[in-house]
Parts: sequence; structure tokens; C-alpha cells
Amino acid sequence: MRLQRVRLRTILLLINLVILVLPLGGIFWLRIYESALVRQTESELIAQGVFVASAYDAIFTRVTQNAAREPRTKPFDVASYGQPLTAPEHPADPEGRWRPQPAELDLASDTIHPRPPDAEPGKPADFYAEQVGMELTPMLRSAQTVTLAGIRVVDHQGTVVASTSEDFGMSLANHEEVQRALTGEPVSFLRSRVSEHDEPALASISRGTRIRVFVAVPIVHRDRVLGAVLLARTPANIKQAMFGKRRELALAGLLLLGVVLMLSLFASRMIALPVQNLMAQARRAARGEQGAVIPLEHPGTREIAELSETVATMAQALESRSNYIRDFAAHVSHEFKTPLTAIQGAVELLRDHAATMSSEERVRFLNILAADAQRLENLVRRLLELARADVMRVGADRADVAAVLPATLDRHREAGMEIESVGLKADPHRGPIEVAMNAETLDSILSSLLDNVRQHAGAGVRTRVSWSREGDEAVIDVQDEGAGISSANAQRIFEPFFTTARQQGNTGLGLSIIRSLLVAHRGDISLLPATRGAHFRIRLPIARSDGHAG
Repeated sequence: MRLQRVRLRTILLLINLVILVLPLGGIFWLRIYESALVRQTESELIAQGVFVASAYDAIFTRVTQNAAREPRTKPFDVASYGQPLTAPEHPADPEGRWRPQPAELDLASDTIHPRPPDAEPGKPADFYAEQVGMELTPMLRSAQTVTLAGIRVVDHQGTVVASTSEDFGMSLANHEEVQRALTGEPVSFLRSRVSEHDEPALASISRGTRIRVFVAVPIVHRDRVLGAVLLARTPANIKQAMFGKRRELALAGLLLLGVVLMLSLFASRMIALPVQNLMAQARRAARGEQGAVIPLEHPGTREIAELSETVATMAQALESRSNYIRDFAAHVSHEFKTPLTAIQGAVELLRDHAATMSSEERVRFLNILAADAQRLENLVRRLLELARADVMRVGADRADVAAVLPATLDRHREAGMEIESVGLKADPHRGPIEVAMNAETLDSILSSLLDNVRQHAGAGVRTRVSWSREGDEAVIDVQDEGAGISSANAQRIFEPFFTTARQQGNTGLGLSIIRSLLVAHRGDISLLPATRGAHFRIRLPIARSDGHAG
């Protein structure tokens, strides 16, 4: 079962995707981490704001209760104090006990607003709110040394009554966060931050982020908004946060380096190593080593596997061709050497003894010269025919077997051969038996095969020629009733220069030429077992409608 190998382009795509994902993943991770730092700051400010709002409510209750005990004080009505609660409350849990306020700021989706407007003069602070603010301010400033957050508390009119800075009595009613908080809505904003100082050192507690988180928490007492707590804090600098996580980041960097090394080893194993093995085989073949190029055992990818198989096939074809040329050259040398030696001997005898020879002896030597010269001429002609057959280029010609073969057989009958022909008539549904070969080549193949029968079996032997169609092939059978071919010779009859009739002038190239012509046209010839004589079968592909072989 053939393995389903991965394609080279799949490996390259995988490597490129991983290389692409690594930086994109890093950017995505940093973006998420930066948003996490913002939400962490928001969560801290919400918690601080809720505690300040609870403290304000407790102090406000105590202050108003104490004021109510004074005999000359006007009665205090909490139902008409402050602003009405108009914003919807945060949803509670199923038991109605908890109302968490989650941190929801996101750098990817939330708008970064411009810097908040400066505080401006406003209405005088409410009496009760001012009393509460006087108690809260020392606590806020003490807490700021730890939380580092800027905190301001405003009454229901938006006037600052407690602050970690020096803006008492100023109005923050122009802040959107305060406006919305005075309706009872908790608000979180991102605002840009422009600092006049240089970027702090990585180990500094100062943060150089260009945004600030603003959180406004409403102070609610019995469905009335008493005021709001406005908190601001710069979130942690991503560089400082990464500096604090430098060990973890170093481990992540080593992990990424390991991934890159694994990808490199994977690419080397799947691509570089098979190519190097293929190159080593090619170098061995270039040094003349036989059988050096074989399909790789572990080619890695489908393309390299196909390349290895193709190169191995090509190398085998080149080796086979080289062996063929070597053997062919040896055979040609041998075939030329015999008549040339005879001619040289006859010429020397005539040159030395022509004057003392009888006319019969001179005629005999001249006949030897003529016969050997004719043999050389036949050999050269056959070699040219074999060369043309080996390099023949097939065109778009087509020939009707039922039209070409009868004419060829009639010509050989006139030469004295006894031939019986049996041809399949054209099928009206499938048309004539047409092969992708011109009529002259088809006639030449059949003529050479009949000449071979005449030379080996004799002109008077009975021969039967038939043709038919089997699937997409035309089949031509040539059977004679001669002495047949021995099993030993049957293995070699298609080899160049092999013949058992050399004395009759046979060159042993006829069947080789026939096979080369058929192979050039994607056909073949074979010797089939026969009880009497020899039985040759020719197969040729049926021509398609475009003229090429099917």
C-alpha cells in the first residue's frame, strides 16, 4: 500500500503559518495583557470607590442624625435631599444579595476620550456634604500613599467636598463621569494622558502609560444620590509589567526558540535531508557507478518522492541506454569486421597473385568481394533504418488496418508467398480499425515481418495473417507453418544483430527495427507460443478522434 505523503507546499505553508502566528500571537498576547492591566486598575478603583462611598454614607448618616438632635436645627428630610436615583441598578444575583460591578474596560473596543476639563468654580458645597468631606479628606490622603490613586468626592451638586488634591469647593459638574454618576450610574472611562515628565525607569513606581482610567461611583442613600466618588489612576506600563515578568518572558522566549529549532529540524528532515541523499546518489552516478540511483527510502514529501522515482527511472533508462550503446557498438564492430577481413584478404590475394590466377579463381574472389560489399551495404542500410526507428517522432497520422494490410499481402503473394488473410470487418457502431500510424510505416512493419518469415521458413510455407480489435487496441497476428523457433532463440530474437541466417545475408536487425517502430507508436510485438511454426502478435493503440493514440 502506497503511503500518503504530505506535499512540499503543505510543509512550507505550515512553516510560514507558524512563523506568521508567532509574532501575531505575541502582539495579540501583549494586547490582551495590556487590556488586563487596564481592567486590573479599573477593578482596584471600583473597589476603592465603593469603600469611599460606603464611608461617606456612614458619616453622612451620623452627621445628619447628630444635627437632628440639636434643638435649634431645622428638621432634616432625607427623602428630598440630593438627586433622585434615575439610572437602573446593577442586576443582582438570584438571591438578591449581591450586586457586583465588574470591570469592563477594553482597549480594543472602548473609546479613549480626551483629557478631562479643568475644575471650575461652582455652587457652594452643601453643609452636610462639607461636614462629611472634612472627615473623609484625611483618610483619602492617607490611603493615597498606598493606592496612588487620585480621589475626589463631590456632593449632589458636583462640588468637591473631599479630595487628595487642593481643589476643595471647585465644581466637577462639567465632567461626563460625574454627570452620569449623579444619576446613580457607575461609570468607567479611558482618557488620554499627557505627561510633562520623561518616561520613568522600568523599576520606578511611576507609570508612563499614555492613558488614565477614570471611575465614578455614585453615593446612594435610600434611593437618593448624595454625591459621587471620582477616582483616577494610570494603569501599569506594559514595559514595566513585562520587566516585572522578565523571568516568565525569558522562559517564553526560550520556548519560542525551541519551536523555531523544531521547525528547522522538521524542514531539514522533510526537505533538506532527502535532497542531500538524492544529490549523493547523483554524484555516485556521475562517477559511473551502476545502480547508484534508486528511489529514496524516506523521501519525506510527495514531491521529493515523485522526484526521486523520476530520477531513478531516468537513471535506469540512461544506464540501459548506455549498456545498449556499448553492446550495439560491439556488435557493429563485429559485424563490420567479418566482411572487411574477407574483403581485405581477397584484395591482398588478387594484388599478389592476380597474374598467376586462373579466370575461375579471379571470378571466385571477385564474387567474394561483391558478396561482402553487398553485406556491408545491407548492414549500413539496416543500421540507418534502426537509427531512424529509434528517434522517430510520431505525428497525427492514422491508417486503416483493413485498407493497408490487404495491399501488402497481395504484393507478397505476387512474390511467391502463400498467405491466408482473415480480417475483421468494420464495426458500424465503432467505425474502422484505425491506428495512430501512417500507412507507409504500417506497410513497412508488416513487409519486414513477412520477409523475416520468408528468410527463415521459406517462400512456400503457408502463412496466416489476421487482424481484429480488442478494446482500444488493434491486434495483428502473423503465423507461419515453418520449423518454428527454439526456446533458446526465442529469448533473443528481438536483440539487435541476433540471427540464425547470417550466411544468407541476414543482418539480425529486422525484428529490432520492427519493435523500435512499434514502441515509437506506443505499440509492441511479441512471440507467442505455437504448436507449429512461429506466431507473432502486433498490438497498436486505436487512434483517437484527434489523431493521437488512445
